[in-house]
Amino acid sequence: MQTVTDVSLSELANATPPAGPVLLVIADGVGVAPEGPSNAVAEAATPTLDALNASALSCHLAAHGTAVGLPSDDDMGNSEVGHNALGAGRIFAQGAKLVNIALETGTIFESPVWRAALDAAHDNCLHLLGLHSDGNVHSHTDHLYQMLENAAADGVMKARVHILLDGRDVGARSALNYIAQTEQVLTKLNDHHPGLDYRIASGGGRMTITMDRYEADWDMVKRGYDCHTHGIGRTFPSATDAVETMYGETDKGDQYLGEFVIVGDGGEPVGRMADCDAVVMFNFRGDRAIEISQAYEEETFSAFDRGNHPDVYYAGMLEYDGDAKVPSNYLVDPPAIDQTIGEYLCHEGVTSFAISETQKFGHVTYFWNGNRSGYLDESLETYIEIPSDNVEFNTTPAMKVREITSQTIDLLRSGSYRFGRLNFPSGDMVGHTGDLTATIEAMEVIDECMAELLTVIDELDGVLVYTADHGNADIMFTETDGVRTPKTSHTLSPVPFAIHDARRTGAGYQLAKVDNPGLANVTATLLNVLGFAAPDGWEPSLISFD
Repeated sequence: MQTVTDVSLSELANATPPAGPVLLVIADGVGVAPEGPSNAVAEAATPTLDALNASALSCHLAAHGTAVGLPSDDDMGNSEVGHNALGAGRIFAQGAKLVNIALETGTIFESPVWRAALDAAHDNCLHLLGLHSDGNVHSHTDHLYQMLENAAADGVMKARVHILLDGRDVGARSALNYIAQTEQVLTKLNDHHPGLDYRIASGGGRMTITMDRYEADWDMVKRGYDCHTHGIGRTFPSATDAVETMYGETDKGDQYLGEFVIVGDGGEPVGRMADCDAVVMFNFRGDRAIEISQAYEEETFSAFDRGNHPDVYYAGMLEYDGDAKVPSNYLVDPPAIDQTIGEYLCHEGVTSFAISETQKFGHVTYFWNGNRSGYLDESLETYIEIPSDNVEFNTTPAMKVREITSQTIDLLRSGSYRFGRLNFPSGDMVGHTGDLTATIEAMEVIDECMAELLTVIDELDGVLVYTADHGNADIMFTETDGVRTPKTSHTLSPVPFAIHDARRTGAGYQLAKVDNPGLANVTATLLNVLGFAAPDGWEPSLISFD
């Protein structure tokens, strides 16, 4: 059990908690956008969700930009910051904003970790690894460029960039644009500093190599590790040639392209890693950076055979897991998210459960708990992970939504829990494939399962709260001159919020007048429904009592 302080709650005057459980349903990636053929949420037949979203206890919430701690309102929300806000009830400056501040002030380059990386690289090589786009969800190429420029100015003569193609938080086939930008930066640096040797060394699609999460597919991490570290993979003279060749062989987006290795005139990989090299992961978001970090820095690593594992100095942009201390070295301190709703509920002895499939399991546990792995109090909490299938999710649009629903119903009917939370992943994961038909089907399965959950909530005299963490399925393509381009990224759309109370009338509350409501307002609302007053400093509740 983790020790927490200052997490006592008081009862809320005029509130009458329901006799049954309170269930939070997070429909991942289900935003609210204008109706039209691009909107899989609106195009789907969803009578249950339609009724919820038209009820008197429904509204829309901001789920992007400053509402979730990102630098500006031009920044898309994502699952990490969304679940942080839902679990914490407050808005914390998040990864991208923290890194921007550290770069603007120069403190990132004054950190002992960056100095140690450069010291190692002065006599060897600096390797920069990360998601190669300006999507600003996991990383940003501007951060990469500033790190390269600082290394060059400091006298690091050899650097290699290992790029993970995005096609998910940005355009589905936009990799060549980013490669061209990076090649321009590298050429400029090489030309400006005599003797400098900065090059792209390896890469591959983010859903093919390196960026697995929640230990769903260690083989994916091994492919990336072998590619970046040992130069194992299909060889090409340049990253541009690699992507252009694969574009000619498949209609898949960047995220699904295979691994590639850049070789020199003699056919040897230009970026094999060696003892005493420095490796810096420039992703700031944690979930898809943890496993590759473990592969580089754990002495007793056993998830796969690393072969002749080089002894490198490894660092991450942030600490990706505060409990497991992964990685050991990092450049920017992550947001210190304390006093989450889970801590308060455990302190008050409230039993709860969290459930999703592997792809989103960490969202309702790790992110929800303020970027902390493991239980807060195992005697009061139950976490259930349903294994995800290792497939392209448009081939199985339902994903594990029905299984999540079935197990949730069993948990509710057990009578053992006052509060539960679940994540339906398919609006996001299927939406990311750009497959409109599959995403419509995903939404219809969610609606079917929501109907089942509402029936059980009514049976048990409980309350169901429905929302999402960000948009995605609500805008599936853009259209220019009659040509449709799949949109696989998150959106800037608001998300739905609705309360279904089995008591229907006489619950004693109504929607409150809250200025600019966002995801962080949901947390106080949940406590109010459970009969508790929200702590000082939290974003205000979305409901008020008679």
